[in-house]
Parts: sequence; C-alpha cells; structure tokens
Amino acid sequence: MNTGGETARVREVYSERAQRLHGTVHGTGVYSPGSPSYLFEYQHRQRAMLGRMRQAGLWPLDDKDILEVGCGNGGVLLELLGYGANPRRLHGTDLLSERAGVAHERLPHLSISCASGAFLPYPDRSFDIALQFTVFSSILDRGICYTVANEMRRVLRPGGAILWYDFWINPINKQTRGIRPAEIREYFPGCRIDFDRVTLAPPLARRLVPITWFGALLLEKLRILNTHYFAIIRPID
Repeated sequence: MNTGGETARVREVYSERAQRLHGTVHGTGVYSPGSPSYLFEYQHRQRAMLGRMRQAGLWPLDDKDILEVGCGNGGVLLELLGYGANPRRLHGTDLLSERAGVAHERLPHLSISCASGAFLPYPDRSFDIALQFTVFSSILDRGICYTVANEMRRVLRPGGAILWYDFWINPINKQTRGIRPAEIREYFPGCRIDFDRVTLAPPLARRLVPITWFGALLLEKLRILNTHYFAIIRPID
C-alpha cells in the first residue's frame, strides 16, 4: 500500500480536473450551479440524501457531530449548514492542502483539517455521521480503500451512520474507477447498507437537460441510466 504515490497521483489528477472542468471564468464550468445539467444533478442528490436521512432517523442534524472525509472546497459542508447542522459540530478534512485551504476560506467558522482519509486526526467514536462523496472512486489502490473505510468506522460512534455517494461506472475518466455494491460491502463488513441508485449519467444529462428538464427527470426515475449510489451504512455490532 503506497500512500505517498497515491497522494501524488490524486494531487495531479485534481489539479488537471480543476483546469479542464471548471474553465477559466469563475462560475461557468460544468460543476457550477449556472450549468443546467449540474443543477439537475445537484438537486436530485439533495432530495435523495435528505429523504434517506429522514428515513434512517438521522434528522435533525443540529445535535449531530458530523465529519466529511474529502471535503474538497467545502461545497457539501455548506449544504449541511443549510440543512441545519451545528457549525461547532461540523468538521471536514481533505488530502490536498489547497482544497482544504479553500474550504477554510469559505467556511472559517468550521473545523477544517488537511489529512489523508487513511489517517484521520480524530479520536475513536467522535462522530454521529461520517460521509464521503466521490472519494473512494478516486482511489485506485484498493488497499487504501480498506484503510479509509476502517478509519471512518473507527471515528464513528455506536448507533452512527456513514453516508456514501459515489459512482459505480465512469468509463470516460480512467483516473477513477466505479465501485459497485458488492465492493462497498467488502469495505464495510458487519454493516447494514441501504442503497439508492441516483444521478442520471452526467454526459447524458449535459445533452438532455438543456432541451427537456422533464424528460431528464423521467429518465432518471427509471434508474437504469443512473451512475451513482447513495447509501447509508450502519455497523450492526
């Protein structure tokens, strides 16, 4: 398990990704809310996340200690604040210091750290909720995936839950790999895992949403072309 080599690879991939996808003009990239297809994806993910959390009894959030592993520039942390998370109990960590720095600038009142998910700088049983959004699919070394999963379980309190949002297929990006439910179960043995297949394939959404939002919504409801899983993972023991 070469964490140093994987760290260098991820750093290079995310630097290239930022240049390629976000563009040179702020707010005009494919990951901007100004993009109709991204707004479509973002809103559906929000509905899936909020619905699942309510069903699982994880609502409300204001009395929960929450950690996001791989918080990036803080976008999901900002969402959680909007859902009512207590800023004094909301934490984020990211492997890359540049991304953690941006998150801290955006959210200076939150606890943001720069650390590898394989070595989380928190005591055992510190959090009620730990979440990862598209982190595991960026790790090509499965040995590191097992370590990150174990760390997320280590910092989780009894009765807590891990929220997972990641894709199971992405044939376009060779620097990532899809993760299917069977593999997720391998990373989290002894857990109950509830899956929800979400997110219309982004390349398709980018073409379809500007033409017909309603058509994209109907296609997404069929789930056959959805590329991500939202899952709630609860240790049984």
